[in-house]
Amino acid sequence: MKKKKRLLWQLYPSYLLITLISLLAVSLFASSAFRQFFLVRTAADLMSRAHLLEEQIENHIAPLDEMSVDSICKAIGRKSSTRITVILPSGKVVGDSEEAPKNMDNHANRFEVAEALKGNVGNSIRYSRTLKQKMMYVAVPLNNNIAVLRTSIPITSIYDELESIQIQIAFGGLLIALFAAGISLFVSKRISRPIEEMKKGAEQFARGDLAYRMPAPDTEEMRGLAEAINQMAAQLDDRIKTVIKQRNELEAILSSMEEGVIAIDRDEKIISINPAAARMFKSNPSNLEQRSIQEVIRNPELQKIVKSVLKSGDHTEGDIVLYQNEESILNIQTTSLRGEGEKFIGMLVVLNDVTRLRHLENMRKEFVSNVSHEIKTPLTAIKGFVETLSHGAVNNPDEAKRFLNIIEKHVNRLVSIIEDLMRLSAIEQRDKIEGIKLKKGKIRSVIKTAIQVCQEKAEAKKIKVNLICQENISARIDPPLFEQAAVNLLDNAIKYSDKDGLVQIEAIVTDTEVCISFKDHGIGIPPKHLPRLFERFYRVDKARSRKLGGTGLGLAIVKHIIQTHRGYVTVESNPGKGSNFFIHLPKL
Repeated sequence: MKKKKRLLWQLYPSYLLITLISLLAVSLFASSAFRQFFLVRTAADLMSRAHLLEEQIENHIAPLDEMSVDSICKAIGRKSSTRITVILPSGKVVGDSEEAPKNMDNHANRFEVAEALKGNVGNSIRYSRTLKQKMMYVAVPLNNNIAVLRTSIPITSIYDELESIQIQIAFGGLLIALFAAGISLFVSKRISRPIEEMKKGAEQFARGDLAYRMPAPDTEEMRGLAEAINQMAAQLDDRIKTVIKQRNELEAILSSMEEGVIAIDRDEKIISINPAAARMFKSNPSNLEQRSIQEVIRNPELQKIVKSVLKSGDHTEGDIVLYQNEESILNIQTTSLRGEGEKFIGMLVVLNDVTRLRHLENMRKEFVSNVSHEIKTPLTAIKGFVETLSHGAVNNPDEAKRFLNIIEKHVNRLVSIIEDLMRLSAIEQRDKIEGIKLKKGKIRSVIKTAIQVCQEKAEAKKIKVNLICQENISARIDPPLFEQAAVNLLDNAIKYSDKDGLVQIEAIVTDTEVCISFKDHGIGIPPKHLPRLFERFYRVDKARSRKLGGTGLGLAIVKHIIQTHRGYVTVESNPGKGSNFFIHLPKL
């Protein structure tokens, strides 16, 4: 790139160049005028000398006396330092003050002689081969063109004099040029200095220092310009502060929003995106802006919505499903984006991650369905047997007793379901309203109590329960609730273990938590069921669970109890090899 020049070095050379060109033009004109003046005066002088000799020469031309003519030329030529030549119309030289006429060439073709023979005064300057120097010639016709009288002198002296004058002019011009250069530099600096100051002020403004104020120059125009720029900077500072404040407020609002917000232009490129939206797509906002929405989110449903809204400008709402390592459901609400003058410039997309909400809705629906089914099944059975009894079976003692036993079994099942539901609800409500009061407690003593509760069932199946837990292992627990969780896990382990099996309970302490495992060697659980194992009424094998007397709420109760203890539950299982449930509690 061509280097830019400062204003001083643009103004100063211009002024100096104008001055030098003017001086040069004046010098050339003066030199030319002086030269012309001297040549004209010299030609006039030569013509005057020729006219003074006319009468003397004419007396010896008619009749022609060559010797007398030549003698006059030589005599007068020596006295006047002038070369005098007399030429006949034929071009023959009959007299010359410097050379013998017979040795001279025919002069008919000489310019000044030819002009004189026409009756005019001839004048020319040329180099003389005879005298070996540059000469000025003036030729005048004698009476009736009987001959031509030519006078000439060397003009070297004239040129020497002109050269002397030109040197004096050049010296004077140089002095004037130096003086003009100084004045030009002073004027250029005076003009450029205020502009340089304004440049420094503009650089300060460019660096963001809008509080800087330019000094007022001396000239009225520059002063007005500086004041206008200062006023502009003050107004710009106010506006920028206002814009920054509004932008910061907007960014703070967008950043604090849980909802994702995306602004898209008419070319389907992202104008702006807030952190919440970027997190939904597992990216950084700066990496998504100015990229196509189709490139960022590869979802046919969203692409269809974006194209539709950009085409029609209508509002729309709906859910889309994204698959990024795991399934997520986003609720989309769109509206048109309008700029100045209500011009349609794009669309605004508001995203809500409703994955958990939708799952909860599905779980609620399944829960209602499961509760209805779990309660309806025993009620239907009870109703059927009651109708059977009312139609005469009551008169048969054996049948009546069998039916009443079945009715009692289903009633007990209903009671168990209702008790588990009430227990689960009580845990949730207690944690939500007043919070579970946790205190430091020994893990071993609570688990031993749970083992005692389940001892009868274990002995019935000849299952050995082995506890590995040091006495000093403690955690912040609610003993009755934690005991309930342990009973539920141990009951399940015994229930789904084969006879003569082994259930092992082990507690270990890591750097961050206390982990209690309940391991059985029973039938195990297929991997596809593990993610939903702790949902209410979810069963791996419904028929087997009902046969064993399960309500489908045991593991859900365990999950909620451990969550109230600020912990969580995990499971590992292989079909045919047993299951291992882990309770993770925060370390003291």
